[in-house]
Amino acid sequence: MARLERDALRICARFRLRYRVLEPERANVKRRYGVCFSDGTIRIRLTHVTTKQPLKYSSLVNTLCHELAHLRHFNHGPRFQAFYGQILEWARREGIYRPGPEPRAVRARPQPATRERRETGPVQLDVFAVRVTSPARPKRRAPRPAASPEPRTGQLELFG
Repeated sequence: MARLERDALRICARFRLRYRVLEPERANVKRRYGVCFSDGTIRIRLTHVTTKQPLKYSSLVNTLCHELAHLRHFNHGPRFQAFYGQILEWARREGIYRPGPEPRAVRARPQPATRERRETGPVQLDVFAVRVTSPARPKRRAPRPAASPEPRTGQLELFG
């Protein structure tokens, strides 16, 4: 929460926004990720509703940016959407908002020390990506235009 508060203050300074308090959402609230009240109170859910696991920090920042945009536009109209996009883009450029998977530490299995291993250097890990796709439906192709029997030469022939 302290990190989120620091980032909220940076965003507010950049966009000249002011909120009254930033606090965690109550545990019994299950229908929203965040809320902004007209008095400037902002509440953000910190854990997943069903799994009770902490949400990724990027999700918290996204919700924070959304709620901070409500301080200027208290609706979801086009001006709100544009302002929310500006805040989110600035937060991305500043390194506050980093969407995507959380980085995980990759550990190598401990290997017995052998003479060859000592000579070759550190353990190298191979990373493989697997892409799972669903069976493709056959694509419909537009019929090709019939080829003209004689090639076009760019000259006009008149028959009379």
